[in-house]
Amino acid sequence: MPELVRLYIRNVIFGAGLSAAFVGLLLGFDVAHLRHLILSSDIGYIAVAILFLANTVVFAGVQFAITIMRMAEDETPPGGGKRDGIPAGLDTAVQLAPIPVPVEARASRKVQRLPR
Repeated sequence: MPELVRLYIRNVIFGAGLSAAFVGLLLGFDVAHLRHLILSSDIGYIAVAILFLANTVVFAGVQFAITIMRMAEDETPPGGGKRDGIPAGLDTAVQLAPIPVPVEARASRKVQRLPR
């Protein structure tokens, strides 16, 4: 069996374990009265099965994605451009001085207030 398939099966089994623990905790703590709803229904086992399967899909997918992303090898050297400092001196102060920009201010409209 290919290594990737074995890796996926391992992650699905791990996701199923996480899902079982999660559903167990949901029912154990009776979150949103799920335990009461499931135990008082005659087909509550279907709700538990769907809850378990849906969470298994989610947890297994997340586990597999995390495993695959951790396998990546970063072969690029750290970069990001030149790390030249900003030159200090009189020229810098002149270059970085704010330039005033004239803006025409218009009179605002009066706001009409409704009578009380």
